[in-house]
Formats: sequence, C-alpha cells, structure tokens
Amino acid sequence: MKFSEKWLREWVNPSISTNELSEQLSMAGLEVDGVEPAAADFTGVVVGEVVECGKHPEADKLQITKINVGTAGDGELIDIVCGAKNCRLGLKVAVAMVGAVLPGDFKIKKAKLRGQPSFGMLCSWSELGMADDSDGILELPNDAPLGTDVREYLDLNDQIIEIDLTPNRSDCLGILGVAREVGVLNNEDVKALNVKDVPMSIEDKVSIELEAPTSCPRYLGRVVKGINVNATTPLWMTEKLRRSGIRSIDPVVDITNFVLLELGHPMHAFDLSKIEGGIKVRLANKDEKLVLLDESEVKLYEKTLVIADHNKPLAIAGVFGGLNSGVTTETKDVLLESAFFSPVTMAGAARRYGLHTDASHRYERGVDFKLQRTAMERATQLLLEIAGGEAGPIVEAVNNDELPKEPVVSLRRERLDRVLGHVISDEEVTTILSRLGLDVSFENGTWSAISPSFRFDINIEEDLIEEVARVYGYNNIPNIAPTASLKMPSHPEKNIEKNVFSSTLVDLGYQEAITYSFVDPKVQSALFPNESGLVLPHPISADMSVMRLSLWSGLLPAVSNNQKRQQSRVRLFETGLRFLPDTNSEMNIRQEAMLAGVISGTVNGEYWDGNPRAVDFYDIKGDVEALLAKTASVGNIEFLPMASGDRNSAALHPGQSAQITRNGNVIGYVGAVHPQIEKTIGLNGKTFVFELILSEIEVRNLPDAKPVSKYPSNRRDIAVVVKEAVNAGEILKEIKNIGGNQLVDLNLFDVYRGEGIEDGNKSLAISLVLQDVEKTLEEQDISTKIDQVVNMLTDKFDATLRQ
Repeated sequence: MKFSEKWLREWVNPSISTNELSEQLSMAGLEVDGVEPAAADFTGVVVGEVVECGKHPEADKLQITKINVGTAGDGELIDIVCGAKNCRLGLKVAVAMVGAVLPGDFKIKKAKLRGQPSFGMLCSWSELGMADDSDGILELPNDAPLGTDVREYLDLNDQIIEIDLTPNRSDCLGILGVAREVGVLNNEDVKALNVKDVPMSIEDKVSIELEAPTSCPRYLGRVVKGINVNATTPLWMTEKLRRSGIRSIDPVVDITNFVLLELGHPMHAFDLSKIEGGIKVRLANKDEKLVLLDESEVKLYEKTLVIADHNKPLAIAGVFGGLNSGVTTETKDVLLESAFFSPVTMAGAARRYGLHTDASHRYERGVDFKLQRTAMERATQLLLEIAGGEAGPIVEAVNNDELPKEPVVSLRRERLDRVLGHVISDEEVTTILSRLGLDVSFENGTWSAISPSFRFDINIEEDLIEEVARVYGYNNIPNIAPTASLKMPSHPEKNIEKNVFSSTLVDLGYQEAITYSFVDPKVQSALFPNESGLVLPHPISADMSVMRLSLWSGLLPAVSNNQKRQQSRVRLFETGLRFLPDTNSEMNIRQEAMLAGVISGTVNGEYWDGNPRAVDFYDIKGDVEALLAKTASVGNIEFLPMASGDRNSAALHPGQSAQITRNGNVIGYVGAVHPQIEKTIGLNGKTFVFELILSEIEVRNLPDAKPVSKYPSNRRDIAVVVKEAVNAGEILKEIKNIGGNQLVDLNLFDVYRGEGIEDGNKSLAISLVLQDVEKTLEEQDISTKIDQVVNMLTDKFDATLRQ
C-alpha cells in the first residue's frame, strides 16, 4: 500500500523524521518497502494564467500565448509558444520560467519556435516528473494564486511511503489504520474520525434483500440523484490519489477510491437508471454470465456472490463491477453501495476469474464490519460537495447472527513474561492494549481484552503477546543469552544404528530407494489378498489410495519401472514404515519400521569372462545373513520353511521362501516372488525379496572377552547320509549342543547326491574344529567327542556314516 506522508500526518503528526517513521513502522510489522519523493526535483516553476491564446502563424498545432505570472514576472506578461491541445484562455497553468530547471536537469532558456519568441514553457504532469505520461498541460484550480511556486502550492515536498502488509493486517489498508498504528507507537492522539450524517433531501430508495446472509450479513445502499459526473475532482483529492498510485477518472470513482484509501473500506456506485427493481445479494445462478467493467465477459460460478437486481447480475460482490450497471458520462443518478462481505467467501473469489482488485484485496483479508455506515456517510458528503445532487435515506439490510463477533481474549502475566523473557509493567501493558483499541480489564494477574471490530487477527493469547511486544518495541527487549545445561546423550553400545544396515547393503551393491507410503490397491491386494490396508479418504490418485502393508508394495513396482527402462540388473533396498490393522491400537492401526530389499537380474554386471549367472535364493539369503551378522547372534537365527497359511504365502514362491526367526520369534521373510505376482506387476525374470522388522535386529549381543587358547586345534570331517527331508540346519544345531565349549568351529562344506547315494537320500560333509583352553586334546578325547556326535545323528536323524 502506498500513501502520502503528509496525508498521514494530517491524522497523527509525531515529532520524528521520515526515516525514523519508516524504521518505526517496519519494526512494528508494517514493513516499509520504499520511500520516494512525491515529485522529481525541479525549480523555477510558478502558477500562471493564460490571458491571451491565439494560433501560431506558421504552425497549425502550436499556439502563441501570453501568460500572467503576477509578481514573479514583475507585472509583465510572458510570451510562450505552446503545443498542448488543452491550452485555452483563462486557464491556470504551471509555468517554467527562463532559468527554471526541470527533472532530468532540463534547463529552460529563451527560444524561438517557428520564428516566434518563447520565454518559458507551460508544463504537463509528466514534464514535472509527477506522471509517466499526460494528455496535455497541467490544469490548476481557478483560485490558484498567481506567481506562487508550484512546489509550494501543490505541497510537493512530500514523501510517498510504500508498506508491505502481511495478510493478517488488513486494518492497515487505509490511512486511518496506519494512523492508529503510528499513534500507538508514539503515544500520540489520532484525529477523531468525525463524519456527520448527511441529511436526506429526497425520499428515493431501493429495496435490499440478503439471500446469502452468511456471505454478506450487512449491505447498505443509498440513492443520490442529480449529480454532475463531468464535474472536476478537486486537486487535493487527485493528488492524494496519485500519491497512492491511483489515477483520477471521474468524481464518482475518485470518491469511492478516496474512501477506500482513507478508511480502508471499499465502496461501489451503480447507475440507478440501470437497476431493475431492487437489489438482491445472492449466489450466482447456473450458467449466468456478466460483462465486467473492462468489457470482458465471464461465466459465473455457482458459488460466486453477486450483487443483482430483480432481473440480472450487476457485479461480482467485492471484486468487480458490471459494465451494464457502471457509471458513465451520461449518469445522473447513482446508488452507492457499502457492504460487509465474509472473508471466507471472498477468499479466492477474484483469482477464480483471473482478477485482483483493491476491493477484493481488502475484503478477502477482512474489513471492519462496523464501518459500513461511516463509509457511506463520508462518500455521500464528498459526492454532494464535488458533484452536487440530492441524497436519499440509507437503506440497510443486516443479519446480526451472521456478523463476526468480537472475541474476548485473556492474557496471563506469567505467560507474557515467559514468552518475552522480559517484564513489562502492568500499567504499560494495559496502556498498550487500550491504545490498540481493545477494551481491557486487569484482575488477578490476567488481562481480559475485547478485540475491536477492525482487528480480525486477535483471537488467542499469543496474539496479545505479539501486540504487546511489537508496540513495546522488539529493540527495547534486552538480549539475554539463554542458559542450558548439557547432558551427554545415551548411546548404548548394543544398539545398531540404521545406517549400519544401509551401509552394509550399499557395500553389497544395493541402491537405496524411497517410495510412497500409499500404494496401488491392486498391487497390494495381489501380495496380501487376506489383509486390507487403511484406505485414504482423499488420495492423490486412485493408484496411491491405500497405506502399505509391506515395503514390497512399493519396491516391486519400482523394479518393474526400472526393467521397462532397460535396467536388467536391479538391487534396491528401503527403510520405512508399514501400516498394519490392529484392533488393540487407539487408531486401529500399528506402525512398524521395516528394512526390505529386492534383487533381480544377474549376480554380477556384464563382463568379458564367463557366463553371467542369474540371482537365486541363496544370493539374497547371503545378503540377509550379512545383515543379521551385525547382531552377533547368528546362532539364534533360523531360516524355516514358510507355512501355507502365512500372511506372506501369496506373495512368495512356496518352494523358494523362508521365514526368518530369532529365538523363536518371527523377524522377517526372504524368498522368490510368486510367479503370479511377477505376472501381475509386470516383472521380467526371477525376482527375490526380503523384509526384516528393524526393532528385532537393532540390538546386538556384545562380545565377552575370553583368553585365546595356547593349545592346538584339531579338525575332523565326517560325512553322513540322511533322508532328503532332513534339515541340515537342525543337524548343525544338535552338533553344537553336543560339542559344548570344545567345539570352536562347525561348517557344512558339501552336499552330495548321486552315484553311491540312494535316491531320496543326501550326503552332508561336515567339518568340526575342536580345541580346549586348558590342555592339548588327546586323540582319545577327540574320538570320544566325534563318537558322541555320530551316535546322536544316528539316534535322532537316522543318519549313517558314509563309507
């Protein structure tokens, strides 16, 4: 918002400079974007009067004038050649005398134009640096005193201040609001807003109906008849408009714009002769159209609030007037409008049509809902003074139930001190709040304040704290460094950081992926047909409408996406949450942190030597074992065949998958993706996946220091023949139990099926390393331990030694 500093000082005039005022406004939250002079520098320009005006004998477009500049010309008339079309006899003009210096360091000298002497120049707005362009020379009022310096007469030793307001400070979108702020900041009184009621001289009025009271709870209208639209807007008003960035158009428009700038309240005027019946404030009808003042036609949305008569829409409420109801040069009678439109209704109303107006800018932020009658009286007063006419009564339609309420907000002394870190006296806090326009009372360490109608942004305790702080002055609050005691955070050595697992997988050739937590319901139902994920009420799209039950729901489509882009070898992993239904949870859902991975394609990248081998179950099982090795409890972890009724049974191949357990608790799964799932998702070739519950593997066993044995170790190999169905892992587990502390290493190093082995059997070659920390093991000791192992295998697994 732009405004003239001198205009502001008409309301409140603190004894501070322009720079101090700008700094003060910025520190109070009304950021000053710029300060510029009201006019460019020029000297030697005075008020003159055209006393003679005739055609130039040598040029049709030039005129020869004689100008009376009073005492500035020592009583003599000045000959000046002028080319402006609006130059005429009796006109008061701005005369640049010989020796004057205009903007751009343009010096006025004696000259001859087409043979005729010219001793100066009649200036336009643009030549004085007060406008970008102009149609003719500057026309001054008839009562402008001759010979007066134009800078002094127009009061051009002024500054234009532009402030950038945050959306919550709509109360400062008018001189009245800014003056209130300056008055509070400087403890100065602001000129009282004393607008007298204009007596009605006619009985003419227009009926008003509120058909959408929620959007417009208050609407005022007043008929003014017999106005002169072609009257000249006073120079004082056009100058204030110009310095606020608004061009003068005609008295009616200028007055409504002036009231908008002065009070911060938008107004509009309709041509009374174009209104059929009365006024209806309603929502637009389906497929209704309106031609706007800029001659563009818009199709109105059904939720758009419009001002209409009994037959047609007249304007988009609070945004833009209609062409067919606007004031023209032929208008004699007008209907003035002053209304309160709900900010919720106005929010986005202008942008919906690609518009942005000064009125919509204010209405969508909120205007004072008690200011409508004052604005109407002020506009009527100015209109009668400038354009004449007779005013009728004010007709008001109001729904008090829909008008905003003035909230009562409490501020606790203790809360104020804690937030500010500084104590401001009770009296000063009360004074600050009172000068801001709040009705304040203080009792038992708590202020109760009623927010004024022009402050939509004061609703909670923190709002009052902000007001006190900024008016008191942020610079006046002392800088006190906060004190804090440092405490060493606890990092138990047994905890494994998540990045340890990530680094391990990266070292194994995986790349980290990040997928959405909401996934395609078709993919998820294929993976988990017996479980239902949480359905989002407002999904981004149909294929991202349910919360994932597993990280596979996002990783497998990512593999397919890569394969379609000629990436045949894919290794991805991801850490994230899965969301499982849980009736025992308050939200009926349980979140679990998971680590998942997927591999596809060949074991290694393409190379010149050897045939590339496709990945298999044991490749991904080895990667999982590398992760589980970080827990230092591999002996407690088992890979077991997955039961047919398991939740992952539909997702994984029944013969190439395993359930991973730790001390009997399921901690994850590994295996090949089911062929049907591969087809559904569009995977190319065998794909293997794993998924681990992070909380189950984030704690490791800490090693216990033991002395290194000084005695030699002894290795013995045995080969046993067992049934094909016997699990090698169970055999190794039982051997560990028999071996005790002397068994320091155990390894299955060969599995044989073929010649010499009956069908349905297999040969397992197992190495055992025995060592004692106290003595050298004798052959008899070793043989006894091996015999115990063989006997156990024979009894428990029906195993026989292979000859």
